[in-house]
Amino acid sequence: MEGRSKSRKSWREKYEAVKEPRVAEDRRGRGMMLISTPGELDAIIRRVKKGNLVTVAQIMDSLADEHGADLTCPMTTGIFIRIVAEVAEEDLQEGKRRVTPYWRVLKAGGTLNPKYPGGTYTQAARLEEEGQTIEPGKDGKPYRVADYQRHVQRL
Repeated sequence: MEGRSKSRKSWREKYEAVKEPRVAEDRRGRGMMLISTPGELDAIIRRVKKGNLVTVAQIMDSLADEHGADLTCPMTTGIFIRIVAEVAEEDLQEGKRRVTPYWRVLKAGGTLNPKYPGGTYTQAARLEEEGQTIEPGKDGKPYRVADYQRHVQRL
């Protein structure tokens, strides 16, 4: 078995790997927890109109309600949103024009997500193209959307 390496899955393959959401008892005793799917998150994010924003917490609350769960797993939600974002970037690189607008999804307090493709700079640039004002952090990097609450879309 000399020098054999596993081939890495593409973002699209990771997206398609998780097909069905499931609800299970939370190991920390917080109730019934939803493990969503990248496809389900993608569908919600695609509904966010240009000029509007949503937070990860909003998405998680909406999904938990939809599935009759007490909460949505924050870890898998973060991973799956990242997968959705990476697939959108791959689609853009392939010349597709209509992609999932992941950049409209903010973290708590309107902060940008450094784990998105291109980090906070790319997210900030896309949001500014849509009319949002970005506030810099203490280190000068793009940090959060100014007055983001005014632009939050109900799910």
